[in-house]
Amino acid sequence: MEWIGALKVAIKYMEKHLLENINADEVADSVYMSPFYLQKGFKIMTGYSIGEYIRCRRLYMAALDVLADKEKIIELAYKYGYDTPESFTKAFSRFQGVSPKQIKGDAKKIRTFLPLKINVSIKGGNDMDYVVEKMNKMKVIGYERDFSYEAAYQEIPKFWSEFCDSCTNGKDSEDKQKAIEECSIGEFGICIEDDDKQNGFHYMIAGKYNGINVPEGMKLYEIPTLEWAKFKCTGPMPGALQSVNTQIFKEWLPGNPDYEIAAGMNIEWYSKGNSNSFDYESEIWIPVKKK
Repeated sequence: MEWIGALKVAIKYMEKHLLENINADEVADSVYMSPFYLQKGFKIMTGYSIGEYIRCRRLYMAALDVLADKEKIIELAYKYGYDTPESFTKAFSRFQGVSPKQIKGDAKKIRTFLPLKINVSIKGGNDMDYVVEKMNKMKVIGYERDFSYEAAYQEIPKFWSEFCDSCTNGKDSEDKQKAIEECSIGEFGICIEDDDKQNGFHYMIAGKYNGINVPEGMKLYEIPTLEWAKFKCTGPMPGALQSVNTQIFKEWLPGNPDYEIAAGMNIEWYSKGNSNSFDYESEIWIPVKKK
């Protein structure tokens, strides 16, 4: 399904099932798309994760119900997916800025959150610096950590800082340091869809595996044979990479006549050198297939 069309259908699905116990996997199934890329793209395009969007819509609808004063708080709590009136009131107050009691009789206090409408202006997506190449399967080794879609942009740079600090200050064991050096761990940052996690994904700081013993605390992963669209980034990290990532979803994917996403993963490639430099080079690799 075309990217913008998929987002619109996903929003319609969420609106139709707003009061049901739906999750990101079900939303992704409705548009025949990888949950990883739907959530990643939805966050970039709208500023909200799928979970945040559903929560905000429910709490806005709940505010309208509070204003109508036809149902008790305990009934509204269960209606909008909360286990207790207390948890509902806490979430309601955090979102609206006032308690349900304070909002009764005063519509001006309601924070409006209407269904999103996706409109995209294509601005040079075809001019992005990229190539499409086939890569045979590749084994990688490195450190892995789980991240939520909501916090990934803030937390992944911290993961890298911890890794760099550990390498620089010699905090790793001898076998880990050997693996880091021989396998160039840090050359790749790899996002991998997790079938068991609805709101998160695996992220690896990795390098090409050369057959050495895998130190405790490190993991192996095999990337399958795929075609990859490789986008060049120039500038200091993480801003340059995040900027191109946003450009991919807002400019390259919408209306792309040739390619669509092929798998639930992506790879960040990092060159050697000063990552804070204005001319630092990196790349984002997206698995694609011909339409």
